[in-house]
Amino acid sequence: MGEISVTKLLVVGVLIVLLFGTKKLRTLGSDLGSALKGFKKAMAEDEPAKPSNTHAETPAGQIDNKH
Repeated sequence: MGEISVTKLLVVGVLIVLLFGTKKLRTLGSDLGSALKGFKKAMAEDEPAKPSNTHAETPAGQIDNKH
């Protein structure tokens, strides 16, 4: 009973098409695809940039004080 076969997947697919119709499934798929694109774009824009100031990364004990 726990196994998922190809025939079971086909039956579930046919039932979903009969319940919702192909037009509604097509719009649902395009909406889902555009939502994923927007999410990926937002994640790429939110990545923090690495600090370019190397002096802030130097530990205080390694700074040479020349007098």
